[in-house]
Amino acid sequence: QVQLVESGGGLVQAGGALRLSCAASGRTFSLRTMGWFRQAPGKEREFVAAVTWSVGTTNYAGSVKGRFTISRENAKNTVYLQMNSLKPEDTAVYYCAANPITTNTYDYWGQGTQVTVFS
Repeated sequence: QVQLVESGGGLVQAGGALRLSCAASGRTFSLRTMGWFRQAPGKEREFVAAVTWSVGTTNYAGSVKGRFTISRENAKNTVYLQMNSLKPEDTAVYYCAANPITTNTYDYWGQGTQVTVFS
């Protein structure tokens, strides 16, 4: 089992920045990829960014590429999402997720953290 706890959400003006953190605990040695997803009101959850746990290869949704940066700090079992140039359409609940090496799916999820961007 892997437990995930997000932090860092909040209220920010358009054009501003926030950094989200996701602290992992439990069987962190079994992780393949860590990802960030988001869900806006009335919309389906969507992929934002991902990073491989061992090598650090990153992948981004087109809507955030060039504005968001995902990174990991293995020694602290923590993944970050630096969000710059925020837009009102980035408003959503952001979720951290973990994909263990034994599967091809994100099996573990955090509780989510709210990000609200106002213009």
